[in-house]
Amino acid sequence: MTESTALKPPIPQPLGQDSAGHAAGLPGLCLVFGASGYIGSHLVPALLGEGFPVRACSRNPAVLEARGWPGVEIVGADALVPETLAAALAGVEVAYYLVHSMSAGRDFGRLDLEAARHFAQAAGVAGVRRIVYLGGLVPDDAQSEHIVSRRDTGVVLRGGPVPVTEIRAGIIVGPGSAAFEVMRDLVYHLPAMITPRWVSAKSPPIALENLLRYLARVPWMEETAARSFDAAGPETLTYAEMMRILAEEAGRRPPWIIPVPVLTPQLSAYWLRFITSVPTPIARALIEGLRHDFYARDEELRRLVPQPLLGFRDAVRAAFEIERRGAVVSRWVEGAFAVRHQQIDYAYYAKRASGSAETTADPAAVWRVVAAIGGDNRYYYLNTLWSIREWMDWAIGGPGLKRGRRHAEEVRTGDRIDYWTVMGAEPERRLSLAFGMRAPGAGVLEFELEPLTAGGTRLTATAYWHPAGVWGLLYWYSLEPVHRKLFKGLTREICRRAEQDIRGQRNQQNRTQPR
Repeated sequence: MTESTALKPPIPQPLGQDSAGHAAGLPGLCLVFGASGYIGSHLVPALLGEGFPVRACSRNPAVLEARGWPGVEIVGADALVPETLAAALAGVEVAYYLVHSMSAGRDFGRLDLEAARHFAQAAGVAGVRRIVYLGGLVPDDAQSEHIVSRRDTGVVLRGGPVPVTEIRAGIIVGPGSAAFEVMRDLVYHLPAMITPRWVSAKSPPIALENLLRYLARVPWMEETAARSFDAAGPETLTYAEMMRILAEEAGRRPPWIIPVPVLTPQLSAYWLRFITSVPTPIARALIEGLRHDFYARDEELRRLVPQPLLGFRDAVRAAFEIERRGAVVSRWVEGAFAVRHQQIDYAYYAKRASGSAETTADPAAVWRVVAAIGGDNRYYYLNTLWSIREWMDWAIGGPGLKRGRRHAEEVRTGDRIDYWTVMGAEPERRLSLAFGMRAPGAGVLEFELEPLTAGGTRLTATAYWHPAGVWGLLYWYSLEPVHRKLFKGLTREICRRAEQDIRGQRNQQNRTQPR
């Protein structure tokens, strides 16, 4: 087989005659369950590129709709709510199960098993032909709840009536991969590290594009049914070696690593929130699993799905190139390169602080106040603090004192509002503003309006911050308490003004009505 044939095999045929109406000889419908996650966000376009019809599923379908995937059916479902699964699984031939509950906190192991049990049962009722589950490499002495949970999730899925193909991978090298981003943040935020012995633990990293090829191919082979396969790249490296290579490819001096015997992975996990922008529960679960060496027995998978495998250095280069091309598949607050000022040293994931308030005013009234922010209207709450920050920016040559806007009340994408740039304006739903003052990182302020079932609106203001190295982290943590107080007060004041405007309109109507 030539390399080009291995890279672009013909579209596979369905697993058998279709009970859901698929025409013979055409690829069957693929469900990507967990399409808003890291792998799911990349797998959907990869399957589309192979010619498969795709249904993408998430608990929040609005997130998927924002991706703009052409021809993809978007549905909402939650494996912890079994009654939502039937519609998502209807007519599906291959279902990719890509969800986990690590962000739920310390109870994630139980939730993972419960969700897998519901999904396996619903897939059997729906007549799904194959489930593909992405698990993790499991060492013989596994103790980490994260590793054990991923292993046991595969066991629960295999206990259902649908044949399961499990792909077990270690570190995935690509923009947005939690393990990769933890290493990137360590390289950029810590010029020197006092680390436990886990930096000498070994793992076989795999490039994102290689893993996607495996996932796309295995469900269409009869010999992969009811089997598990390890997936890995061509090298097994220590974490220290990976961080050194990552630093070199990023043009940074490799960090000075000082291993010590007393700092366990569990202790390391406590200070992660001060070092990395990866969500803390996920980063902690990953770190606690680093006490093990990971090895992959991937000969069988290589035989079934031949492809050129990228080494770690080439995989890092590919990840950086994906970012430079602007091909990152994510919502802009989670890694969009334009928001990060085209800087690979700006953290992929954002730190965030928010505040919210509820009002009896409808979304239209709240939007009128939100859309008029800045310019002569200023910022509604604690304007003295805003002014101090603006003068500080002006003093170092920034645009802090540039005030004004195109229109006093209307807003559209691309507008300049003082030192902000409007990244997105969805009337009565969302306003997204890119921060323009000088700072060690990149930020976005977003207002979200949610209609309440009993009437009224919930308004949430959230600041997202992509820190640039250790100074970006220090900048964020010095202002985080102020942000939380500011956004709570800001949302309350906007809601109050919306209610006041409604009362003013009613009074005006009453005065103009004939008696």
